[in-house]
Amino acid sequence: MAREQRLDPEVEELWDDFHAQVNVPSEKLRQWLLTRGSGEESFGADPDLGLPEPGRHILRVLTKRKVDLTPEDIEVMREAVDRIQSLVDARPPRGNADDEWRHSLLDLGHDVLVER
Repeated sequence: MAREQRLDPEVEELWDDFHAQVNVPSEKLRQWLLTRGSGEESFGADPDLGLPEPGRHILRVLTKRKVDLTPEDIEVMREAVDRIQSLVDARPPRGNADDEWRHSLLDLGHDVLVER
């Protein structure tokens, strides 16, 4: 018999917000982060191949089930939602044509070109 685990309603809401804001599939995010982390100084001895932060943590959370979240994962989700919303709110005059702004969002798993 499956055991029903109840999560804090705030965590449930955060989970939904996180997955609404992080709209890049995990494999696409990983590929993007590997591309971003492939600079000359980026690859180190780290088993994650030098994936940029905080994208690596966001990617880790994307692979988890709600019931497996740690307090650190919850904090990563909170920070990701806040950072994505701040960047979206600070949309530059050139909008989607501003590569630096768009890449900052992609680093967090949010693609402004994806329709909701």
